[in-house]
Amino acid sequence: MRTLLVLGGGYGGLALIQELLNHHLPHDVEIVLIDRMPYQGIKTEYYALAAGTVNDYHLRIQFPVHPRLTVRYGEVGSIDLDSRLVFLESGEPVPYDILAIALGCTDNYHGIQGAEQYTCSIQSFSATRETYRRLNDIKPYGSVNIVGGGLSGVEIAAELRESRPDLNISILDRGERVLSAFPAKLSRYVEEWFSEHQVKTFGRISVSHVEKDAVFNGTQAIAADVTVWTAGIQPVKVVQQLELPKDRGGRLIVGPHSNLADYPEVYVIGDCASLPFAPSAQAAGAQGEQVAYVLRSLWRGDTPRLHAMKLKGTLGSLGKNAGFGLMGRRSVMGRVPRLLKSGVLWMSKRHFG
Repeated sequence: MRTLLVLGGGYGGLALIQELLNHHLPHDVEIVLIDRMPYQGIKTEYYALAAGTVNDYHLRIQFPVHPRLTVRYGEVGSIDLDSRLVFLESGEPVPYDILAIALGCTDNYHGIQGAEQYTCSIQSFSATRETYRRLNDIKPYGSVNIVGGGLSGVEIAAELRESRPDLNISILDRGERVLSAFPAKLSRYVEEWFSEHQVKTFGRISVSHVEKDAVFNGTQAIAADVTVWTAGIQPVKVVQQLELPKDRGGRLIVGPHSNLADYPEVYVIGDCASLPFAPSAQAAGAQGEQVAYVLRSLWRGDTPRLHAMKLKGTLGSLGKNAGFGLMGRRSVMGRVPRLLKSGVLWMSKRHFG
């Protein structure tokens, strides 16, 4: 039996597994999935869990049940590529013939003193639960700082405004405007929504350090009861520890088939891989499907012929009734992108669940 070991049951890992199980897995291949949780967490909706507008049960997708799939629970401690072994944190070795690394990302604190210690995260299910507890324990008229005005920061600020109209909410960003990676028109729409809903946005904030109840912009202290960090991501520690070629963001350089040049039996999917796209659930899922196609081709003895990966666009929500998005080069704003986002969530639950 050959073992395909998949590390991480998120969008990329599950897309790979689902595609292979749906298309006649060769009789001598078994799939082993390692994940720290007994279900996939729908990470694109963690902002709503943190804000308290959904409960965590609604953000779980059960892993597939199949005679050729074994699911093991545990935290991945290290990867020995030369010995083809993955070690769990317990020290237990798990051998593989083919490896797919789809472990996702963690916060990037950019070396800022106090950031990891004093801020809340929405990068893992357990961290998001803790963020929910802290945000919803704030007394009325308390203050929240959200560091980072990208997609995650915008969504959590808007959702929290709907959940807790009594709180003073501020977004602190180092750019000129929120959503600086999006067209200015779209950014203006979001700024206007925040203005109407009494969410403050501050640009050109260069966080020098963080303390228990304040973010510091040089010598200027911006006080808050809770600070949420949404100011950048990086691959998980296990991937950071691999001494292999990486891009500026610390992501592993992969070939056209998503595998490593020196270890062709190792595929890297999603936030751990250097891709021509910003990290996203959509990119991870599309790449997982591509890797499944590559493996099926190789198992048949064919040469994989891949088309360039095309993504459908980006959607974001401003609470439950408004949203924004980028479909190709077209900006969309208002109720329609919010409905589309709900539809995408429903589809992914049906597809994986």
